[in-house]
Amino acid sequence: MLDGGLFLMGTDDTDGFPADGEGPIREIELSPFWIDPLAISNERFAEFAKNSGYTTDAERYGWSFVFGGLLPDDFPPTRGAAQAPWWRQVHGACWRTPEGPETTIEDRLDHPAVHVSWRDAAAFCRWAGLRLPTEAEWEYAARGGLAQKRFPWGDEREPGGEHQMNVWQGTFPSKNTLDDGYLGTAPVDSFFPNGFGLHNASGNVWEWCADWFDSSYPGASPSSNPSGPGVGEAKVIRGGSYLCHDSYCNRYRVGARSSNTPDSTTGNMGFRCARNVG
Repeated sequence: MLDGGLFLMGTDDTDGFPADGEGPIREIELSPFWIDPLAISNERFAEFAKNSGYTTDAERYGWSFVFGGLLPDDFPPTRGAAQAPWWRQVHGACWRTPEGPETTIEDRLDHPAVHVSWRDAAAFCRWAGLRLPTEAEWEYAARGGLAQKRFPWGDEREPGGEHQMNVWQGTFPSKNTLDDGYLGTAPVDSFFPNGFGLHNASGNVWEWCADWFDSSYPGASPSSNPSGPGVGEAKVIRGGSYLCHDSYCNRYRVGARSSNTPDSTTGNMGFRCARNVG
């Protein structure tokens, strides 16, 4: 359980993305709440799917987007995303088969479940008697008690030369030097936890939040337990992923934010759960 209270939300980072609505920095008050220290793993998601009979959006659609660098060199040509050609449409890709029908999660049950839409994440939460965290709760938890630091552990990305998160190393998207040890996802308990015990609040996989996204909303949000706009077209995602790189997307900073539509599924989006206390 986290005590909540007052914290400074948002950032005015000069190398951030003002159009995302990262600022202004504002004082927010939160009630106590519980948040999962880990993203939902394949093992936990498999239990949900087995016991509920739930079919995810990617399974219903018959395909999802997979990062091309995870596919074998002889993989058949597929359609790429218009604005991000490294994303490839792979038929049969879903949480069970992350890179297509020839792949499995059996050797990565402790990795985060991916190809999970916001709707899928919300369904898991209903089944588990939990909910998705609000964006404010997510950021408070990700900061781990540190005020206005860039990362869950401080301001240095690699303090003492030691990697603290799973993000792209090298030249994106052509060469990953794997200096942090991973090409795709990492186990949900990888790297040291932050001051509140959360693992991988930066990097690894994007995490869905409950809120609708609006780049102009933060400055007008209520100061106590904000829950985002009442309506919208996309949901907030936070934390960045294994594909984030300084050259184009340093949204692994705890004050950064982005969004995707509630039915979107990709190989780098997952979630963790929260619940009220008391």
